[in-house]
Amino acid sequence: MMHGCVVLVLPCLLALGVLQSRALHVEVKDDANKTCIFASLMVNFTVHYETNTNDTNVSFSLPDNNVTLDKSICGSESVGSLLWIHFGSGHSWILNFTRNATVYRGSAITFTYNLSDSHLFPDAKSNGTLTRVSNVDVPPAVPLNTMYMCNSVDVVTATDVVQTLWDVTLQAFVENGTIGSNASQCEADTPVTPVVPVSTIYPPTAAPIADEPITGNYSFSSGNMSLLATMGLQLNISQASNKTTWITINIDPNNTSVTGTCDNDTATLRLNSNNTRFLSFIFAVRKNNFYLKEVNVSLLSFLNGSAFSDGNGNLSYWETSLGSSYMCNSEQRLQVTDSFLLNTFNLRVQPFLVVDGKFSTAQECSLDDDTILIPIIVGAALAGLIVIIVLAYIIGRRKSYAGYQTL
Repeated sequence: MMHGCVVLVLPCLLALGVLQSRALHVEVKDDANKTCIFASLMVNFTVHYETNTNDTNVSFSLPDNNVTLDKSICGSESVGSLLWIHFGSGHSWILNFTRNATVYRGSAITFTYNLSDSHLFPDAKSNGTLTRVSNVDVPPAVPLNTMYMCNSVDVVTATDVVQTLWDVTLQAFVENGTIGSNASQCEADTPVTPVVPVSTIYPPTAAPIADEPITGNYSFSSGNMSLLATMGLQLNISQASNKTTWITINIDPNNTSVTGTCDNDTATLRLNSNNTRFLSFIFAVRKNNFYLKEVNVSLLSFLNGSAFSDGNGNLSYWETSLGSSYMCNSEQRLQVTDSFLLNTFNLRVQPFLVVDGKFSTAQECSLDDDTILIPIIVGAALAGLIVIIVLAYIIGRRKSYAGYQTL
């Protein structure tokens, strides 16, 4: 017998810096109310289903609260362990664990989704639940009494379903309710020698000069809501104390996965690529406008092969009326922190009130507004004309004065 509870934080893990915001954090308890399974993870689902008019895809995430764990099983050396998460209207996600005398590992993921949930599957042609089972090695063999950690993206596929896992911290078969102090890191998180170009920049506030990045489509749908985003993205990162050494990273949309969440007043766009653990944008609503409130980045490797994470949750960029999109085709440089600059190219974004999957009327940035050049040009021309007239007048006066002196 066991029971489960949802926990917001675990002090020792927070001290290690392994818990990410918006992840689901859960503990499964045994009969003695001791933890037997700990999990902190983020999972995004993309499901292909048939509507009454066509086929479509929908994306949604494992929620970070309002889940139940009643069917989870602690397990033993002879009995497997189950992390069984119920969420929403009849959906569940199950991770099976097995063990021997020295290690534990994941063996299968079972995902059940309910097409009768009209919020996630609007206009679904079929009703009822569908179950997809995937044999996995998540986590791979991990020593007992040791946490498994993997910030990198892991993709699990099954018929009509793609599951994307990241920021995963797990431990099954926890002994005596004590979560292990040691951690086993996944291979994808192991730092490698960076291959990004390194530039020395002066003055310190300048950012490296690099080729313009490819413009990508980073749009997604979550239930009946969508976020539309097209842009070229360039990261400029420095760990030098005097900010004289930077690296420039262009995000390649062809090697980038897109996940996110949407609701009425907050939208999150998260990008994972070969050279970043994640790059996330959080949009918020302020009165009748939306704006970019937060940007976070985590790199797999840096100048010395170490990881790098930085971000700012107190930004106020791209503010635009709700129901409109924000557009800036010119290169735009956003200072996120002293060590992290973000350059955007050919940007257009709309995180709220998307209709029929299309951008609404765009509000353009001042950098794109050619009309401001007209008064500048006219003013410059008039100033030049005035200068010419004044010079002609002065020269004329001097000639006249010289003539009087001769007489």
